[in-house]
Amino acid sequence: MKEKISYTEAFTELEAIVGELEQGEISVDELSEKIKRASVLIKICKDKLTTTEEDVDKILEELHEKEQNEES
Repeated sequence: MKEKISYTEAFTELEAIVGELEQGEISVDELSEKIKRASVLIKICKDKLTTTEEDVDKILEELHEKEQNEES
């Protein structure tokens, strides 16, 4: 089951985890769970970026085709 979370929410949570890691605020007991959560958040962000890139490419291709048809 995919988690419903926006890119911004995932990125913000990921930044918080990284901040905790950098500041040494995470206990050894929490470390494994934080790393697992960060992995999930990274996948969410990557998937959303990939989907957005594909959408933009499709739109640009459609615009290019439209321009080509208008020139003919």
